[in-house]
Amino acid sequence: MRAFADRSLFEDGNLALALAPGLTPAGLVDNPDFFRGFAAYPQVFARGLLVLADVASTRYFNYTPVAQRDPVLSAQGDLLRAECFSACNGVYARLDLLESGFDGEIGRGTTNVDIGPALRTALTRIRREDKLHVRIGGDGFTASPIRRAGERVARMEEPLRERPVEMPDRWVRALGNAADIHRGMKPVFALKGAQAQAFVASLPPATGKNGAAWLTPSRTGVKLAPRRSPGAVYASGLHRLSALKRVLTNISDMIFYMPADGEAGAFMADAALPGARLTFSLTAEAWHGYSGEGALLTSLARDTVFEDAAFIGAALEFESAFDETRFAGRRMDEERVRDALAVLAVSGKLGFDARTSAYFHRELPDDPDRVLKDNPRLIAARKLADAVKNLGENRWLVPSNGTDYLVGLGPDGDAQEMRCTCTWYLNHQNKRGPCKHILAVQLREGKL
Repeated sequence: MRAFADRSLFEDGNLALALAPGLTPAGLVDNPDFFRGFAAYPQVFARGLLVLADVASTRYFNYTPVAQRDPVLSAQGDLLRAECFSACNGVYARLDLLESGFDGEIGRGTTNVDIGPALRTALTRIRREDKLHVRIGGDGFTASPIRRAGERVARMEEPLRERPVEMPDRWVRALGNAADIHRGMKPVFALKGAQAQAFVASLPPATGKNGAAWLTPSRTGVKLAPRRSPGAVYASGLHRLSALKRVLTNISDMIFYMPADGEAGAFMADAALPGARLTFSLTAEAWHGYSGEGALLTSLARDTVFEDAAFIGAALEFESAFDETRFAGRRMDEERVRDALAVLAVSGKLGFDARTSAYFHRELPDDPDRVLKDNPRLIAARKLADAVKNLGENRWLVPSNGTDYLVGLGPDGDAQEMRCTCTWYLNHQNKRGPCKHILAVQLREGKL
């Protein structure tokens, strides 16, 4: 059980962010020290943290505020990344604090950062012209005062000792599914300056209704349409982007993404800020959660995948952009590299940055059994594989719980788009990963 030994505080122009024990290149460190210096854009830094706090404390499906959760913070040498999910797990938010936004050296490692209610209140008072001294982690939370003339910014309570870290277990598997989904996203169109800000200003509040629309670029920015048109991006539940209003006046551009296959599904928007970026991604429907998407099941089922993942994982060094091509051809082909990276992602060790088209390394407490435990469909498929009957003509019979299910190839004989007669497939097709019967056939017939 990890805990915060201190509380984050903001006092007299000094911001001290408390960290839980973290994993670093030197191993587990009780008091990791990720940064000491000045923020070049104090208001952006503060507002970005507030955006994450808003998301982590909100259930957007059937709107409900919830208790505090602590974002995952990764220091990667040239930037800091803070990530979180909404309480309903249908919204992923990431704040990338770039090297240009700091005057000081950034460390390496991963842990959770405390953004409590008292700190949130204090951060709202930071102005663009303020000078902000920042300390992220380390022993003690004091620094020489930097005061605004005639004003004390905020005086917070005494540090709270040993508050447990609040990070739901499902965040880990959600991080893996999100990474795989983000890898499959493509940029469709962008908005600049005032047009991007106008779009954010038009977003419904977090308490708004769950509506869906095609975001269509226009001469004045973007319009919402009920039908698809060239260059449009589908989004469901735009009220889930409402936290972006915190940084409305700081946004310089926004890029909108959709799945590379062109199908309506997950949605992603990437906002550029001075010295930072904010990425939001939404599941296909507000009631879907990232922890249940099942995007990685096919990759996880391959025989050599865990051995390959261990080999690549040993080479990770908290990079902000991981070069996966260096492994292809040396020990494994590109497909094996891709699947090994999927295992590392589902273990919480890799995220994916769509703007740079690269994985990045984070490190979370490792549970060797987590991958299988978090994917019960894969466990069930392995049990069913021996009972699969080949009927010929690319058809298979899969006995399961007293019922026989028929599995066949998809259009044009595509083994990756198989069809099944089970209720899961009828409800979801392959949008949330294959059903256990299709997985069982793929395992038995070597069609992975």
